[in-house]
Amino acid sequence: MLDVTASEEIADDARARSNVARLAAAQALTGANSAVIFATGSIVGATLAPSMSLATVPLSMYVLGLAAGTLPTGAISRRHGRRVAFVIGTGIGALTGLLGAYAILHSLFWLFCGATFLGGLYGAVAQSYRFAAADGASHAFRPKAVSLVMAGGVFAGVLGPQLVQWTMDVWPPYLFAFSFVVQAAVALVAMAVVVGVDLPKPAAADMHAGRPLSEIVRQPRFIAAALCGIIAYPMMNLVMTSAPLAMKLCGLTISDSNFGVQWHIVAMYAPSFVTGSLIARFGARPVVALGLTLEAVAATIGLSGITAMHFWATLIVLGIGWNFGFVGASALVLETHRPAERNKVQAFNDFLVFGAMAVGSFASGQLLANFGWSAVNMVVYPPVALGLVVLALTSFAKRRRARLETIDEFPEPSL
Repeated sequence: MLDVTASEEIADDARARSNVARLAAAQALTGANSAVIFATGSIVGATLAPSMSLATVPLSMYVLGLAAGTLPTGAISRRHGRRVAFVIGTGIGALTGLLGAYAILHSLFWLFCGATFLGGLYGAVAQSYRFAAADGASHAFRPKAVSLVMAGGVFAGVLGPQLVQWTMDVWPPYLFAFSFVVQAAVALVAMAVVVGVDLPKPAAADMHAGRPLSEIVRQPRFIAAALCGIIAYPMMNLVMTSAPLAMKLCGLTISDSNFGVQWHIVAMYAPSFVTGSLIARFGARPVVALGLTLEAVAATIGLSGITAMHFWATLIVLGIGWNFGFVGASALVLETHRPAERNKVQAFNDFLVFGAMAVGSFASGQLLANFGWSAVNMVVYPPVALGLVVLALTSFAKRRRARLETIDEFPEPSL
């Protein structure tokens, strides 16, 4: 029996390794979608929008699409399997590029916003790649599978901005139009990659198992975990979406902006190789606290100057802080649910995070246009302080609970 079980695990891991290779490639290709949109969205928006205050609306529409696509992606995956969701997502990605190019060629601001919304739907599908890598793998291989897929994000940080750099002037005077045509082609390549992913469908019993969602999300542990994610991701997004346009307004070149976005994305994903080990050794709460603190440090760098080096340092530190804060917050969410409840709880958490991101993205354009780059950075401090206070309180409550359980288990002897 043991030999049979071992053979099954070896076969499952062989399939998982094949899936990981495809999903890592898809992560790189799909990540290029968001990199192209973030590198160009606010600049195209400033060119096409009727008002400068609307310049970052295309990026906000991307984040809104990210929030809107999270729950449908989970529903499609549960009902039809992840591969169907992946293929639909890459098809939407191709449509994103074609509509984006058409909107630039014909100076249609709201159509460009619609294109970036579709790009957000595509991005929502990509959020599940790392979880899909662990499906069907042995317990020992799952952490490595997730890390290898996340490595694709590092490559996306290089590929996306380089695509913009190579293609932005191909159709003068329509800056970035051809970049979106190439982005559509990359999405079709990603579709060819994900078609070969071999993943098991979830058990039918998981569709309705576990406690009601309303009961789970009322837990103080879930509230604290979700709040940290809501702070870590939207604060990063607030600064990142404003940075390319702020650099342009400060007289820096598009090449400077592309370089900053490129290394920001690399900084977002590269720490993933060690974040899991840090969480295993020190716990999720200290790692989240470190991430939030780094986001505040990034804002401080942003306030200290407007040279290219200041912007680059801000974006790199911001990316590292996001990784520690968001991955750590995700680990805290895992402590709040049972295995059968994971799909609905994780999807709801992501919906909260990306919904908050959408609100922050719409606000970023107004902040930058009306109050400047300094105001964008100043906004980071209050939420980070709130997150650190909540983490301190939950850590204190956890230690107090553990101490009380120890006293109950080993009561002092009566005299």
